[in-house]
Amino acid sequence: MVHILKRIFCAGVLICVGILRTSAASLSLPPAPYSYTVLDQDLAAALQEFGNNLNIRVNVSADVRGRIRGRMPDLPPREFLDRLTALYNLQWYYDGLVLYISAAQEAQSRLIVLNPISFDALKAALDALNISDERYIVKPAPGEGLILASGPPRFVALVDQTLKGLVAEAQARRSPAAERSQHESVLMLFRGSSSTVFRDGRPEASPETPLHGGAVREAGPGQK
Repeated sequence: MVHILKRIFCAGVLICVGILRTSAASLSLPPAPYSYTVLDQDLAAALQEFGNNLNIRVNVSADVRGRIRGRMPDLPPREFLDRLTALYNLQWYYDGLVLYISAAQEAQSRLIVLNPISFDALKAALDALNISDERYIVKPAPGEGLILASGPPRFVALVDQTLKGLVAEAQARRSPAAERSQHESVLMLFRGSSSTVFRDGRPEASPETPLHGGAVREAGPGQK
C-alpha cells in the first residue's frame, strides 16, 4: 500500500503541472527486424527468449501454450510480438518494468466500487501513472459509483490497486476535527428552563432551552 501511495503522490504532482499521458508505459523496442528461426519450439520458451534477446523482463502466464513450427518472418520486434499474440490468441501488457503475456481467455472484466473517488480522478491518476492502455477498458458502469475494468489480469490489478491508493490517500487527508466529530459523545442536561451540554464528559455553554422538569437527553446524530 505504501508503494501505491507513493505512486499516487507522483500522479498528483504530474496532474498539478498538467503532464498527463493517455497511453500505457512505453515498450521501447528497436526498429531493426527481429530475426528468429525455429523449427519446433515451445511458445512460452520463445517468448522468454524474445525478452532475453531484447533485455526485457517477461512474465509468461502458465496458460500460454502452443508450439512455434517453421520460420517466422523477419519483423520489427513490436510487430513480431503482435504477430505471435494474434496467431496464438494472446494478450500482452507492459507496466514499465515487466512485459506480461497471458492467454486471451484469462482476460478479466471486473466491476469495482468507485466511491468516494470520482471517475475523473481515477482516470487522471491512471493516465499520469502510465497505466491506461487504449486497448483495454476502464469506464463508468451502470449503477451508483461503479466502474468496469476489462483487460489482462495485470492491467485490471493495477487499476484496482490505484483506486485503493486513492481511497487511502483521501482517508489520510480527512481533518482531525471531522474525525473527532464522528466519535465524540454529546449529552444535554436540562433543568427547568436552562440546559447544559456535556461534550465528551466536559460541560460547555449552551443556549437556554425551555423544558419543564429536570431531564437528561442524549443529543441525536449531528446535534450540537
